[in-house]
Amino acid sequence: MPWLFLAGAIVTEVTATTALKLSEGFTRLVPSIVVVVGYIAAFAMLSQALTRGMGIGVAYGAWSAVGVAFVAIIGAVFLGENMTWVQVGGIALVIAGVLALELGAHHPAGQS
Repeated sequence: MPWLFLAGAIVTEVTATTALKLSEGFTRLVPSIVVVVGYIAAFAMLSQALTRGMGIGVAYGAWSAVGVAFVAIIGAVFLGENMTWVQVGGIALVIAGVLALELGAHHPAGQS
C-alpha cells in the first residue's frame, strides 16, 4: 500500500513540475494552479507512504529519482529540451542507486 501512495506522489510531483515550466513564472493561471495543487498533493501522498511504513531513504530516493527521470524525459520529448547521453547515463545511475537502497533495506518478515 505505501508504494501506491508513493506512485501517486511521483505522478503529482512530476505534473506540478511540468506545470511550473508551463506557468511561465506564475504568469499563466491554470498551470500555476496545477503547480500549487500538485505539490500539496505530492507531499500529502509522500507523507502517507511514510506513515504506512516506508523508510524515508527509500521513499525520498525513489520519489526524487523517478521524478527527475520523468521530468527530464518530458522536457526532452514534449518541451524541446536537449538530453545528452551523459544525462541519460546519470539518470540510469540515480535509478540504480535507488534500487540499491531498496534492495539493501532491511525488511522484517511479512513486510515489503
